[in-house]
Amino acid sequence: MRTVIFDLDGTLADTSADLLLAGNAAMEAMGHAPQLVLDRDAATALHGGKAMLRLSLERMGHDDLEAEIERGYPLLLEAYGNALDVHTVLYPGVTEALEELLEEGFAIGICTNKPEALADRLMSALGVRGLFGSLIGADTLPTRKPDIAPYRAAVEGAGGVMARSLLVGDTVTDRETARAAGVPSVLVSFGPLGMGVAELAPEALLHRYAEMPGLARELLA
Repeated sequence: MRTVIFDLDGTLADTSADLLLAGNAAMEAMGHAPQLVLDRDAATALHGGKAMLRLSLERMGHDDLEAEIERGYPLLLEAYGNALDVHTVLYPGVTEALEELLEEGFAIGICTNKPEALADRLMSALGVRGLFGSLIGADTLPTRKPDIAPYRAAVEGAGGVMARSLLVGDTVTDRETARAAGVPSVLVSFGPLGMGVAELAPEALLHRYAEMPGLARELLA
């Protein structure tokens, strides 16, 4: 079965505002001033909680980065879990594209570096969890993207096979995952990196979700 696997943050949904607010909440819980700025730091948000904490602490000139990151990460996850869908929205056309893929016989799944439980809750809150045949998160397996094991699990969990699959994402992590797996990559041009993703030389760029079914047919012909 032809299978399309999607990243979540910055690919299916714009989650950056809720992530950044959680990062600032964690900093405040540690006794620091908030450092993250909405919009300006969106790209860092989509690299995960530890990346946001690292940037915040570097801006403060904090000396013991690693220890403070480890202290703050559980606080960030707690804050995010309490408000993960306040500002988050699916990108335009996502639901329609997913439904069209399913109607055409594609299997679809999610492979994200967001913790599985949070990803599952978010997709349910956004009303699309039931469309996906699989959801593999950062903590589902011992490894995460760009290791290919989570990607393989997402493909097989959705009922597909690696040889007839592709990965849709928004960062170098997704590009490297696809390269390691030997499958086509499609990178979105509407995420925080914009057209900068073209420098990663994916097999295709996705400018709007209405194009997704056609790209899947072409790349998995």
